[in-house]
Amino acid sequence: MCYGFWWKIEKMNTTELKDVIGVTEAAAREVKRLIEEDGRGEMGLRLGIKGGGCSGLSYVIDLDAAKDNDILQPSDGFDIYMDRKSSLYLKDVTLDFEGGLQDRGFKFINPAAKNTCGCGTSFSV
Repeated sequence: MCYGFWWKIEKMNTTELKDVIGVTEAAAREVKRLIEEDGRGEMGLRLGIKGGGCSGLSYVIDLDAAKDNDILQPSDGFDIYMDRKSSLYLKDVTLDFEGGLQDRGFKFINPAAKNTCGCGTSFSV
């Protein structure tokens, strides 16, 4: 079953990958600002999942260039890169950004998360 999913992604064109992860307008504005401020050229947003954190899995977010075998998802003014395994966990997740004085930063809204930690950086499914 999993192999069929990967085959499907490899055969899709990049516009069909828009539904892997959602990005709010606030998050898109902040990512574009950070990429412009970084100034390293062809950078995009790397999203991923790694083992760890109080709930078992943690989100990864960084500015990075594309790597071999990345899943590419075009967004509004930048590209999102993720590895194949992470794309399974990021399906239907929405990336948001809160810019207030308290709790400022990127937030992952994950409808599949069964448990999350108090700080919001790890989850379990």
